[in-house]
Amino acid sequence: MVGKNPPHRIQGRWSSLYQPMYQLRILLGLGLLVLVCLSSQLTTTTTFYSKRPQRPLHASAIISRCRQLELQPGPTEKFHQRSHSDRYEEGTRPVLIKHAKLWTGRKNGTEVIYGDVLLDKGIIKSIGHLSDASLTRYGSKLVVLDVDGAWVTPGIVDIHSHLGDASSPALSGSEDDNSLKGTIQPWLRSLDGLNTHDDAYPLSIAGGVTTSLILPGSANAIGGQAFVIKLRETTERSPSSMLLEPPYHVNTSFPNPNLPPRWRHMKHACGENPSAVYKDTRMDTIWAFRQAYNTATQIKERQDEYCSRALSDDWADLGDFPEVLQWEALVDVVRGRVKVNIHCYEAVDLDGIVRLSNEFKFPIAAFHHASEAYLVPDLLKKTYGKTPAIALFATNSRYKREAYRASEFAPHILAQHGLTVLMKSDHPVMNSRYLLYEAQQAHYYGLAENLAIASVTSNSAEVMGMGHRIGYLQEGYDADLVVWDSHPLALGATPSQVFIDGIPQLESPHVVKKPDNFQRSPRVPNFGDDAQRAIMYEGLPPLAPKKAPLDGTVVFINVKSLYQKKEGTIAQVLVPQVTNGLSSVAVRNGSIVCYGQHEICAKEAMGFQTIDLEGGSISPGLVSFGSQLGLQHIEEEPSTNDGALFDPLRRPIPAILGGDSAIVRAVDGLQYGSRDALLAYRAGVTTAVTAPTHKGFYGGLATSFSLSASHRLEKGAIVQEITGVHMSVRHFSKPSISTQIAALRRLLLGPAKGSAGNWFKKVKSGEVPLVVEAHSADIIATLIILKKEVEHQTKNEIRLTITGATESHLLAKELGEANVGVILSPSRPFPYTWEDRRILPGPPITKNSAIVELINNNVVVGIGCEEIWSARNLPFDIAWAAIEAGGGLSKEEAFAIGSTNIEKLLGVRVEDDQTDLVATRGGDLLSYESRVVAVISPRLQSVHTFNA
Repeated sequence: MVGKNPPHRIQGRWSSLYQPMYQLRILLGLGLLVLVCLSSQLTTTTTFYSKRPQRPLHASAIISRCRQLELQPGPTEKFHQRSHSDRYEEGTRPVLIKHAKLWTGRKNGTEVIYGDVLLDKGIIKSIGHLSDASLTRYGSKLVVLDVDGAWVTPGIVDIHSHLGDASSPALSGSEDDNSLKGTIQPWLRSLDGLNTHDDAYPLSIAGGVTTSLILPGSANAIGGQAFVIKLRETTERSPSSMLLEPPYHVNTSFPNPNLPPRWRHMKHACGENPSAVYKDTRMDTIWAFRQAYNTATQIKERQDEYCSRALSDDWADLGDFPEVLQWEALVDVVRGRVKVNIHCYEAVDLDGIVRLSNEFKFPIAAFHHASEAYLVPDLLKKTYGKTPAIALFATNSRYKREAYRASEFAPHILAQHGLTVLMKSDHPVMNSRYLLYEAQQAHYYGLAENLAIASVTSNSAEVMGMGHRIGYLQEGYDADLVVWDSHPLALGATPSQVFIDGIPQLESPHVVKKPDNFQRSPRVPNFGDDAQRAIMYEGLPPLAPKKAPLDGTVVFINVKSLYQKKEGTIAQVLVPQVTNGLSSVAVRNGSIVCYGQHEICAKEAMGFQTIDLEGGSISPGLVSFGSQLGLQHIEEEPSTNDGALFDPLRRPIPAILGGDSAIVRAVDGLQYGSRDALLAYRAGVTTAVTAPTHKGFYGGLATSFSLSASHRLEKGAIVQEITGVHMSVRHFSKPSISTQIAALRRLLLGPAKGSAGNWFKKVKSGEVPLVVEAHSADIIATLIILKKEVEHQTKNEIRLTITGATESHLLAKELGEANVGVILSPSRPFPYTWEDRRILPGPPITKNSAIVELINNNVVVGIGCEEIWSARNLPFDIAWAAIEAGGGLSKEEAFAIGSTNIEKLLGVRVEDDQTDLVATRGGDLLSYESRVVAVISPRLQSVHTFNA
């Protein structure tokens, strides 16, 4: 086998020559295998990812928005550590208020601190006794205000106002509180109609109001979104700059989701208002609510489902976030991020809304007006979430059927049931300058002192969602506070200075010096039994007085003072001489037979009934004028009223009445026994003068009648059938003022025709007064000239009285010289219309009130009222006028402007010894501490008692 290598050598040679290549091939094969595996895996992975959607570029924004939906509004954790307010105005000087009596609002309104308050950069920096060392850094910039022990409270917070949206004076170009485009409109915003030129802003500030919730009107079931404003003027002078913590939705439809939410507000209404506007029934309104809330709930559910997928990283076919601009605010309601305030009166409506809240699971901040809330407190506690607060008027009621069962004791009753009570203005329905007066009345009728003040400060702020920055005197809170001239619950309490964001609002305020007793908590009567009767009779307790037997004798003991009518004026006839300063007054058959020492009067009255006045008083009964008292039961229910008369300047009077020479007598339409008449009687207003209801120039013949009578045939029911001739010269839509004056001139100087001619003949002779409602100074001046013209031609002095008379102070001197009397209605003026705009507001804005200005110019002045419910408040109105006069009115003069002056100005003739007298316990009729316990009526030969 020559030429062949042995196999083992070949093998060895092969191994040595080819081993590296072989290894390379092995490595390449393994690499290829790995690549194949990787490729396979990559292909699988790529296939998987191709089936799963990629995250959208805006995913983080969507996730932020979804997470933000779960947040509830409120301040940040470090809010009270702020160094300055977001509303701070650059250049505002720091203020130190020294030696104050501070009602802080803390501890349920029971905490009072004696000390100082430091305001700087729009917030309260310190409270307590501040050392000089801590103030040195402010240097000469610090303004020091020593209030010498005056009461200081947080600024007044109005939970229900239409300031700016229902502007004053009322003009068609600035009426923006209601839209009539549909009963469901959650997309509307009160901010969009906020007028910065409303004349009421400075007036409300002068009453201590610093913050208001501006609600849309109540024409609609859902009227729109509300906004919280501070009332001061800003350097920007815009509506937006007045807002307090505006929701971020104000400047963008869909706000930055990274910002913490702020409270939003919305107005709802149920009952008569939306029913009347849209001709709906209550069933229609509730169905409209349910439809709206169902729409909002469906949108919310779609949003929640969307967010659930987004937060789970499930983006497949997710699409855009489901939202509808029109409904976004109502969606926020069902998320619990809106403070819903609901205009709702009766139990039937309250029940419907409570059910609605549970069906769609949304909380309610407050029921407003809620006249029957005190009758159904347990129902209110069934509302979804927290029990709503109840925002009320004090005594404004019975103006429509759903307000008929309202009670002045409602705040007290509701508080006893643990509900939060708020007092509100509904401005301009009630002038918010006097919102504190609502709290004062609530306190008078039983609401505890701490809760009464809280009802317009801390509790209103809490319900508004702003309790973290307003409503309290506390470090870190907004520098909104009021320095008062007396205890805030003392009648007539008036600011001596108001701070908003640390800025003083009253320039050179006029401050009335008040007695020391005004600085203490007022003592009020106990109305406990009356409150229980209100519940027992479901808001309609019997009001008729208890009448003593005709031959009975009543002795009033512990009488501090006695005032009687003497020769047409009021005089104090009892000045006690006994040691304790108290005397007795004996009355037989409605007439006083003895006054003085008890032993002497007791001998004159054997077998008598005794009534202890506990230091009270007896004084003449008051006289109401200005409203339709006696012609109305419920203003907005035509079937309960006498109705309006024909006006010959608007349409011909039917021939059956005598044509244009006819004149109507109010006495023919009297309706006795109204609740407002009886409540006024129980308040010491014993008679009223009422003219026929007229809505234009032509009035008619007024009458004077007793408020206690049950019908016209009852003895003493009519005091005087005809008292005077009444007309109105005002800016009605038509005819013109000059036309009205021409008609009045012809009635006075033209030929006497028919019944009207006969009565104007008596006016020209001075037998009866001509009573003309006029508010504008221009009209009043023309009437003075017309009076002189008539007197020149007839050679007789006519008796002219101007009522309403808002601008009469501008002509005080001329009115006095012309011997023209004035009845101011209302007694505290407000620029309701253009012809009312030039008011004399009184302290703290002006030194004098209109009443004082007129009296100082020898004008005979009386006080009237505008609506029948307010007749009962005449004693408070008179007392307020006297307090505001700062000692310029004696007690006798004060009584006169609500009694004898009214009679004189309206032509009522009542003999001195036939004048009703009113007995009050705990003080005189004008005292905040007193209550009426009896009426002594010589005309009726009887004594009427109330809880005596």
